[in-house]
Amino acid sequence: FRAEKSKTRRHLTEFWMVEPEIAYCDIEEDMEWAEKLILFIIERVLENRKNELKVLERDMSVLESIKGPFPRVSYTECVEMLNKGGIDFEWGDDFGAPEETFIGEQYDQPVMIHRFPSDIKAFYMKRDPENDKVVLGMDVIAPEGYGEIIGGGERTWSEDEILERIDEEGTPHEPYEFYIDVRRYGGVPHGGFGLGVDRVCAWLGGADHIRETIPFPRDSRRVTP
Repeated sequence: FRAEKSKTRRHLTEFWMVEPEIAYCDIEEDMEWAEKLILFIIERVLENRKNELKVLERDMSVLESIKGPFPRVSYTECVEMLNKGGIDFEWGDDFGAPEETFIGEQYDQPVMIHRFPSDIKAFYMKRDPENDKVVLGMDVIAPEGYGEIIGGGERTWSEDEILERIDEEGTPHEPYEFYIDVRRYGGVPHGGFGLGVDRVCAWLGGADHIRETIPFPRDSRRVTP
């Protein structure tokens, strides 16, 4: 649940996610698992739900053409791509819907973007040991203008690093004591991601708006059905 004032066709106030977290998983393996999950979902939907896709008048050939491996491009490469495409975008800014749509349109497959600027990602994202300015994070952008459907990456797992990142943000320790304890008393290197179920359903079904994927959507102006 996020009480944000987003009113785009990609955002819900209340939404469902699948959140795998994997011990000893680095950024490369994390992207592999994300890719495998997307391919598995598409395979099962095409195997078991073609009738429903027909009712929705979904072009199934688009889904049938999704094959691995997905393109993997860095945030920096995406910035260059945007500027070459006539979109004025500075390194260090976060992607919005127009940028995600443009990047997604360059491929006929989901595209994996990795190594985002540290300043725009949360403290628990592990920084790249080869470049402290970026984190070992990744997003998966769906084609056809549906934007981000997965976000994740390697996690900061040592207590010292966690405290350093929290202090950099100027955030008090108290709200995160439970999270720090997990590292303080025996954490291990790990990675994971969150897959937005509603966004994936919108993409698979070809929905015009994410609110079409759930029966009683909540938003910033409506809490009850």
